[in-house]
Amino acid sequence: MIFEVKAALDEPADMIGAKAHGLVQLLRLGLPVPPAFVIGTPACRAYLRDGRLPDGLDAATDRLGAASVSVRSGAAVSMPGMMNTVLDVRGPIAPAVRDVFASWHTPRAVTYRALHGIPHDAGTAVIVQTMVHGDRDDHSGSGVAFSRDPGTGHPTPYGDVLPRHRGDAVVSGAFNTSPPAVLASREPAVWSTLTAALTTLEQHYRDACHVEFTYESGHLWLLQVRPGGLTPRALVRVTVDLADEGLIDRREAVRRITPSQLRAAATPHMVIRSPDAPSPPERATAPPHGRPAPAGAPQPPLHERPAPAGAPQPPLHERPAPAGAVESPHAFAGPAGLVARGRGASPGVVTGRVALTAEAAVRMRGPVVLVRPETSPLDMHGLATAVGVVTARGGLASHAAVVARALRKPAVVGASGLHALAEGTEITIDGSSGEIALGAQPFTTAAADPHIARLLAWADTISGDHSPRPAEARLAAARALL
Repeated sequence: MIFEVKAALDEPADMIGAKAHGLVQLLRLGLPVPPAFVIGTPACRAYLRDGRLPDGLDAATDRLGAASVSVRSGAAVSMPGMMNTVLDVRGPIAPAVRDVFASWHTPRAVTYRALHGIPHDAGTAVIVQTMVHGDRDDHSGSGVAFSRDPGTGHPTPYGDVLPRHRGDAVVSGAFNTSPPAVLASREPAVWSTLTAALTTLEQHYRDACHVEFTYESGHLWLLQVRPGGLTPRALVRVTVDLADEGLIDRREAVRRITPSQLRAAATPHMVIRSPDAPSPPERATAPPHGRPAPAGAPQPPLHERPAPAGAPQPPLHERPAPAGAVESPHAFAGPAGLVARGRGASPGVVTGRVALTAEAAVRMRGPVVLVRPETSPLDMHGLATAVGVVTARGGLASHAAVVARALRKPAVVGASGLHALAEGTEITIDGSSGEIALGAQPFTTAAADPHIARLLAWADTISGDHSPRPAEARLAAARALL
């Protein structure tokens, strides 16, 4: 039940987990991965049943020859941030492995599995890996990088990087991050290796991918890879672009998009008006309470693509930031009615009352927007209840952003101006623009999307039916023939 993570390892994700399975693929592609071994999912099930760990843990750790290791979960189906991670372990690793196995039954993990239909009896694998240090020196850091924007599908690298910090600081949301493109000037060798790796992974998976990485003293290490993870709007664009680039054919493009994903791909945008301004009679109305508005030529290699433009609780501005954290860099200034602005992290427009804790989100009646300095896995019950989430700190790969995209809920991160929001205040948030406004605001439906139009034209060619019909019917007719 203990396997060395190497290119020759041929075990399914059900046995070694999706994370270790991805590490094997990275190694087969010749990409840099710290030495590791994986404890299979049967060992987790055995531990949860009778409290016994497999033999040979210390011997396997000794073979790594590492001064310290990380001990991380890795279920067959990704559960980002829902289970425990133990970093910088020195000495016997059994207590850390027990901690990770036991976290399978934490309330946040149980809630996440229930929301995503993941079996409760599957268990998790555990990856024990040589520790690489993003906080070692001025040429070290950590980050998460997507090969394309997971919210829009735009073909430029996207994500977060945090120099002189470990990876847990990036995903915690406690620190404001920079886009990965800052590495182009700060660490050009790391940037070149990272973008080349993302191109290689797209070609292998024939899909957009994202990686977790650490660079230590100027050397890049990849710690995880996952394909997909896109909003419906981004999924349509990426699928059409991949067909244009020759990575998939048009029939595969049509097969990849479901009618429900097509319906969700139309992303609305908020139209901000002053609270005192009357609504014009022809104006679109705000989203109904409790119902979010619907979400959402060959490309050059990634390294040649341009970087993207880059009890009542106390007010958020009175809550202390963690050591080393910085306040949001986004200067706030906007029209009347606009109360705060951050980075759009998950598209969609929703209206709800401010809940300042996860417990308040569960307790309050009606739709709520969870507003926090940052979120953590302990907030999972509040994230599941809320119609949207806003954080004062954190970046596009923070816990709040990743979970919101997984739940298809609008999110704004790194927002300034939240000191004006008391619990119970009604607000509307736009997860694309990052804008937050007082009250229920109107919104406009998305303009015609040329990528949707092209996908539907391919669908009509496949079905042979070019008659006027709803978009979902056109797609369904083609998919029925594939």
